[in-house]
Amino acid sequence: MKSASPQGARGTARPATTNPHPPTNPNHPHRIAIIGGGPGGLYAAALLKRRQPDRQITLWERNAPEDTFGFGVVLSDETLGGIEHADPVVHAALRQHFTRWDDIDIVHRDTRHTSGGHGFAALGRRRLLEILHARCRSLGVELRFRTEAPHPARLAETYDLVVAADGVNSTVREAYAQEFRPRLTSHRCRYLWLAADFALDAFRFEIAETQAGVMQLHGYPYSRPSPDHHPSTGPSGPQNQFGASTVIVEMREEVWRAAGFDEPDVAASVERCAKIFTDALGGRPLRANKPAWTTFRTVVNDRWSHGNVVLLGDAAHTAHFSIGSGTKLAVEDALALAACLEERPTLAEALAAYEEERRPVVASTQRAARASLEWFENLPLYLDQPPRQFAFNLLTRSRRVTHDNLRLRDPRFTATVEREFGCPPGTPPMFTPFRLRGLTLRNRVVVSPMDMYSATDGVPGDFHLVHLGARALGGAGLVMTEMVCVSAEGRITPGCAGLYTEEQAEAWQRVAAFVHSQAPGTALGVQLGHSGRKGSTKLMWEAAYGSEPLEQGNWPLVAASPIPYRPESQTPHELTLTQLDMIRGQFVAAARRAARAGFDLLELHCAHGYLLSGFLSPLTNHRTDAYGGPLAARLRFPLEVFDAVREVWPDGRPMTVRISATDWADGGTTAEDAVGIARAFDAHGADAIDVSTGQVVADELPEYGRSYQTPFADRIRHETGAPVIAVGAISSWDDVNSLILAGRTDLCALGRPHLYDPNWTLHAAAEQGYEGPGVVWPAPYRAGRRRPRTGRTDDPKPRLTLGS
Repeated sequence: MKSASPQGARGTARPATTNPHPPTNPNHPHRIAIIGGGPGGLYAAALLKRRQPDRQITLWERNAPEDTFGFGVVLSDETLGGIEHADPVVHAALRQHFTRWDDIDIVHRDTRHTSGGHGFAALGRRRLLEILHARCRSLGVELRFRTEAPHPARLAETYDLVVAADGVNSTVREAYAQEFRPRLTSHRCRYLWLAADFALDAFRFEIAETQAGVMQLHGYPYSRPSPDHHPSTGPSGPQNQFGASTVIVEMREEVWRAAGFDEPDVAASVERCAKIFTDALGGRPLRANKPAWTTFRTVVNDRWSHGNVVLLGDAAHTAHFSIGSGTKLAVEDALALAACLEERPTLAEALAAYEEERRPVVASTQRAARASLEWFENLPLYLDQPPRQFAFNLLTRSRRVTHDNLRLRDPRFTATVEREFGCPPGTPPMFTPFRLRGLTLRNRVVVSPMDMYSATDGVPGDFHLVHLGARALGGAGLVMTEMVCVSAEGRITPGCAGLYTEEQAEAWQRVAAFVHSQAPGTALGVQLGHSGRKGSTKLMWEAAYGSEPLEQGNWPLVAASPIPYRPESQTPHELTLTQLDMIRGQFVAAARRAARAGFDLLELHCAHGYLLSGFLSPLTNHRTDAYGGPLAARLRFPLEVFDAVREVWPDGRPMTVRISATDWADGGTTAEDAVGIARAFDAHGADAIDVSTGQVVADELPEYGRSYQTPFADRIRHETGAPVIAVGAISSWDDVNSLILAGRTDLCALGRPHLYDPNWTLHAAAEQGYEGPGVVWPAPYRAGRRRPRTGRTDDPKPRLTLGS
């Protein structure tokens, strides 16, 4: 039975029709139309026909059978395992043509570094299509080449299921744009897909620094020469005794133009690319198939199905070629779609299950691909890194390969990178020391500031002693307080802690004394801030949403400009010059109390939409005086506060600044602005920049994901030279090691992991088998520094085995 009828191409409801060919089984579509003859569409056709031979499946492909974009295809062992299980015939045919290799070569400034143990399998894209063509024909799929498919609305009326596998420029997706709600993002590099008629020794990345700018080559073999092979031209295209490789040349748009590649003669571009990368190619030429410089586009759809129409492969999603997942995702989509159609009782349920199964996998891959493509977009930032660290940075760019993973794949390479970084033997990068002014942190782990909302009249109590004391005993190099407010009016909630009275200072002194006596070697930092327009709100666990206004007991708010945080929030008063002087004095007084209390480090909170952050963002600062307008003016008051605090803060103790590197909102702070903000604070003497993002405006649209804020810290570190603290969805010690060893950050701040496990750092050491000065178990805890044994996971062996 068909699901609810889709709308027409322009979003208007189409009349119900009777399908002249009802399915033999009402639970499974019988007549299936597939648009697009790439690997995803062909493999879906083969699987669906194999599962039910009586199905009528027709596939339309506008191009000829031998036409294809690109040359080689890389598939993972996981994908191959799925193919083998679903269709052994296809798997057996693929195995005959796969080229396998383990190494990655990275060539930069005439130095080649090789990392092994990676495991790739590739074959020619044209050969892959031939295998799938043959399989489809043997099963009875009707393949219509050089034929435009009928309009998808017409197909939806006459077929039980329409599979749109028509690529990144999908006409089906466009026809139903109102339903699928696609978002296409173009990126900053141009690339040209080429081939070389010889087999590279490894997956090769090569960097060329030209007068026009930086260019990069991505290359890998997809065909190996066979000893008895003679040069010929067959159905798979040119073949010779030397094998073949895919070669992609990529560069930023401005480099592409400066180099003159924007001229219409693409053939000349191919020749020039071969000359630029002559060492990689051994002086051999490159060839092109439908040559065109292209800008990669990331495709995301809010929905993948509408009625009986479903998207598959690049029509639904794309992932940058630098992680080699396009064909892999399309093939896995086909596997999942075929399985869901078998497992679910109705088409509607099957398509919903298909999307539910695939969407998180695709989202994870797209996050990795985005990280990879942005790394290559920002390649010039890393050129001056030590050669092996540069190679490690490239290998771990997408976060799919990590420090621990690479240590297993290639222990010699990883150990060399660690040694050059300065890791003593047997010491993970996270347990190397780091110096900030007169303070040496024994490891790179920071307990991130986290509001606890548990103070009484701003006075921290036993909760704070236990909370911060426990995290200090847990091994982190630096433990930060929550935002400590500089005045009663500067509190976020009635439960926020302060440093505006001597009673509060004495309570903090008690916490500092405990940390220094019971967790010697752990530094304690205080974060000073003022809530600004985000004050006078409920405690976090009493509110239905963040920053919900108090129902009673409110206090007046002040901010850079009279803009409420939410429509229902209190409107703050715009600060006068006299009030600015007063608040600057409150920060100074709090800093003096913090110094007397014994804090080792002070951080100025200029992030998350609080008072000083409100001056920095153009979305919250609409002033027309000397403190508003261009970035330099918006920086004026936060820098004045910083300078005043730095003057009274003890000279040997470091001072850091937390910023929001983006507002995640149109018209707000950009990554470029963040670099300017960081550079300004660095010039005024900040010892490190703590790089967070967002929480400045209520209608933000963050791009969440694993360590999603780290790229901002990475950019600031490399553009300004200032030490940085990365924060945001960093949760594993493997990620901490990876980020530090790659040079993307100097310190890693973790919040929620330390709420889950106060001893997170101690356990990270135990799990890595590390014992040394980078982390010290408190004497009462030493008996627990070995991971406890768990229950048996093996079955008991029989005491006696009887022969048959």
